[in-house]
Amino acid sequence: MKAIITVVGSDRVGIIGSVCTYLAKENINILDISQTIQSEFFNMLMVVDITAVIDHFDTVQKALKAQGQEIGVEISMQREEIFSSMHRL
Repeated sequence: MKAIITVVGSDRVGIIGSVCTYLAKENINILDISQTIQSEFFNMLMVVDITAVIDHFDTVQKALKAQGQEIGVEISMQREEIFSSMHRL
């Protein structure tokens, strides 16, 4: 099972480290990652393996959102199939 995580907000030190530390703690493997900084805005997209947390996906989703609020960014996580169907033309 895969999920898409997006992180958007003002750039600051430690965003990637904070998100990756949480994912490692939950045993969520990062399969692909892309991040850019445009002016002072940070944007990151990750494809992750959520097999280890599939039974408590909603809890992890809420925890990531809360972590984003703590570090001043917006973090969202969606199951890959939902993300793909939302972005299909």
